Amino acid sequence: MFRSCYTALITPMNRNYEVDFEGLKALVEFQLSQGVNGVLAVGTTGESVTLEPEEQKSVIKRVYDLAGEAKTIAGTGSSCTRKTLKNTQEAYEVGVRNILLVDPYYNGPSSLEIRREYVEPVAKTFPDVQIIPYIIPGRTGTQLLPYDLAILHHQFPNVRAVKEATGDLENMKLTRKLCGENFDILSGDDDKTFLMMTSPDIRASGVISVVSNIVPAAVQQMTSLILDGRIDEAKRICEKLTPLFQIVTVKTFEETPMGNVVVKARNPLPYKTLMNILGMPSGPPRPPLGKMTHKGIEVVLKVAREVYEKSPELLKPIEEYFDVDLSERLYEERYWKGLAYGY
Repeated sequence: MFRSCYTALITPMNRNYEVDFEGLKALVEFQLSQGVNGVLAVGTTGESVTLEPEEQKSVIKRVYDLAGEAKTIAGTGSSCTRKTLKNTQEAYEVGVRNILLVDPYYNGPSSLEIRREYVEPVAKTFPDVQIIPYIIPGRTGTQLLPYDLAILHHQFPNVRAVKEATGDLENMKLTRKLCGENFDILSGDDDKTFLMMTSPDIRASGVISVVSNIVPAAVQQMTSLILDGRIDEAKRICEKLTPLFQIVTVKTFEETPMGNVVVKARNPLPYKTLMNILGMPSGPPRPPLGKMTHKGIEVVLKVAREVYEKSPELLKPIEEYFDVDLSERLYEERYWKGLAYGY
């Protein structure tokens, strides 16, 4: 069912923090032009937690209408099963038949509760919708364990994939062992995709990618080559992409009047910042996310320049599709003025 690259789309916004639907259209069409297998609308990268219900529904509908034959996945999960069922119903009415359910965050259900009180009600209510649990304990504080995931898979034919972002290879291996071959493991961490797909004990089939917001063709090609058994070719692409994997989260040490502090700019802030610099529709994230620091911007710029200088073909599609000159945008301060605190 799920193979190669699916882009976890950012949700572009204007300066008033309203959804930029024209920008959204451009981003989806760019993704399709680069050959990705599908797009994820209103996932956590798409700031699902700060979108109003009507905004969420509108973004999903817009993406679904534009995606055509490409697969649309809708992020309908939340920390409330009742809201999740409503979100899923609205996505269903739009026409979406693939949904992503992030583990419930903050209220801390056990794996048993996630299975019985969260995923199971959705699977029963929407038997013709493919459900992808999204397991990312570092962000949610909860985790659907492989044992409960396997029970769901064996009970419900519409639970046959997972977005795996635990960072725990043993957890991934256990998932494969318990869920069997007729089950798709999708990487939820760009930097682990190559390893997950080439590991004989994990055999991931693709990725739901943040990095493919800016380099969709390269991520699609890397994952497709792995599936075709052309590992050495895929590895060369992975090596070119590696710097970009490192800025999904950017950590810097900042001085304050009260002492030094660690500032962690987490997804989607670094990539929305980079997309603004590159001239792609993005805009700001919605508060409480804000801006990067000056040091954080420098980290993003250093990586983007490295990729542009060493592997310009990766970013060439952006120049052509959005009619921008990256030899200016990556080196002239006016393009990132105002994108960081203190800038």
